[in-house]
Amino acid sequence: MLLPLAGFAQGTVNDLETDFGARVGVSVNKKIVKGLHVIADGEFRVSDNFTNLGRYQFGLGLTYKVNKYFKVGVGYEFIEKKNSSSEWKPRHRVYADASALFRAGDWRFSIKERFQYTHREVGNVYQSNPNLLELKSRFRVSYKGFASATPYGYVEVRNVFNDPTCSATWSTTSLAYTDYVFKGYKHAYINRVRVCLGTEWNITKQHSLDFYLLGDYCYDKNIDTNSSGTRLKSLTYDRTFRLAPCIGYRFSF
Repeated sequence: MLLPLAGFAQGTVNDLETDFGARVGVSVNKKIVKGLHVIADGEFRVSDNFTNLGRYQFGLGLTYKVNKYFKVGVGYEFIEKKNSSSEWKPRHRVYADASALFRAGDWRFSIKERFQYTHREVGNVYQSNPNLLELKSRFRVSYKGFASATPYGYVEVRNVFNDPTCSATWSTTSLAYTDYVFKGYKHAYINRVRVCLGTEWNITKQHSLDFYLLGDYCYDKNIDTNSSGTRLKSLTYDRTFRLAPCIGYRFSF
């Protein structure tokens, strides 16, 4: 995970304090025909040790189970997220995913790959890419041996493919960067590793609740340049761990 520091302008790694938050979500799952489902969902997220409503989102997607071993999906999400200046900024995301499914008695295993494109408003294109490309890779295990409860867990890795890239020389005399050159959006690296433990509780055939705990290791690149992209002020990699208890409700019909 430290490999992104190599080959680019020298940066500083900052270890931030653990952040505690929470998530509440609602989804509706409608079966169209056998194997084909449309899903609408919404979610609210709080962060900064439960003090800040920092994000809410709504989405619409389609999933199709090709056979008992393979499933695909596509969808759109509208995301409203608060930035560091406490301003709400919209994001538009489209995604496509594919899952491989396996069974062993009451155990269920899946491997899911999701490619997503996110368009967002950015104040300085030399600091952030307005069109972000990412790949999420997830391995999930669940147990179906109970009547109404399904415990599960998964590990997910997120790769960003096109963060800003630059070169610069750090001067130990002036304690500033010189010879800064913006090289486009070519920096690819792992910026999140997620672990989740949860239980799905089927109240009835149509109504279910999902209780889960998320743990995120985040590794975020932060570039600070002037508005014309001619001077690099700072380059940091912020490492932090985020923990969030979550609850979701699903209605299926």
